[in-house]
Amino acid sequence: MSLVEKYAPHIPYLRRFARALTGSQSEGDTYVRAALEALVAGSASLDQNLSPKVGLFQMFLGIWNSTGGTLDDGSAPEGDTPEARVRKLTPASRQAFLLNAVEGIPAQDIAVIMRVEEAAAQSLLDEAEADIEKELRTNVLIIEDEPIIAADIEGIVEDLGHTVDAIAATETEAVKAAKAKKPGIVLADVQLADGSSGIDAVADILKKYDVPVIFITAFPERLLTGERPEPAYLISKPFRPENVKAAISQALFFHKA
Repeated sequence: MSLVEKYAPHIPYLRRFARALTGSQSEGDTYVRAALEALVAGSASLDQNLSPKVGLFQMFLGIWNSTGGTLDDGSAPEGDTPEARVRKLTPASRQAFLLNAVEGIPAQDIAVIMRVEEAAAQSLLDEAEADIEKELRTNVLIIEDEPIIAADIEGIVEDLGHTVDAIAATETEAVKAAKAKKPGIVLADVQLADGSSGIDAVADILKKYDVPVIFITAFPERLLTGERPEPAYLISKPFRPENVKAAISQALFFHKA
C-alpha cells in the first residue's frame, strides 16, 4: 500500500480537527497544507509503526506545536461562542479535548499523538471536561416516555451539574414544558407514549428557541432518512452513560449562544 493510499482517507478528519483547533476553515486548511508540504519536503516524518490516523495527527501536532500555532495571538474572539470557549482552555488541554470530542480519539491514542504518558493525557481531558462542565451548566428538558430510562437520563444530567426542569412523555407535554421555561438543551426520544413524535416536538420547540438537541432513541433509522435535516447528536438505545455525557458536553460547547 502506498503512502497516499494509507494516509489519504484520514486527511479529511485532520482538516476537521485543524479547523476546530484554529476556529477557522481557511486557517485550519492552511496548517494542514503546510504539514503535508513539510512531509513531502522531508522536513517532517510519519511514524510508520503507528496506525495511519494516529501517525498523521502526531505529525500534524508536532508541526503545530513547533510553530507556536496562532490561537493565543490576541485575536481570539470574545463572548459565549464555541471558539471563545475553546480558547479559554489551556493549549494542551484544548488539543486533548478536541482530539477526543471532535475526532473520538481515546486517551491512549491521544497520549501517543501528543507524546505524553497516558495518565497525563487523561489528566488533560479531565481538566478540559471540568472547565467545560463548570461553564456550561444549564437547564434540561427530557422528552422520554419510559420512566426508568427517563430516570437514568436525569441522573446522568444531574451528575454533570445540570438541572432537569421537566420530563415530558408526549409531544404536547414537551412543547408545554419548553414554553413554560426555555430549556438550555433538549434530550429527546423519537417514539412517545401516546404515539406522538419526539421529532415533531423538537421541531415545534426549535421554531421558537435555538437550543441544542440530542436524540436518544432505539430507532435511529427514523432520523437518518435524508428527507429532512438530520441531527448532529444521535445516540442509540441501549446507551452508555459516558456517551450521553460526552454528547451533552459537545452539544453545549459547540452550540452558538
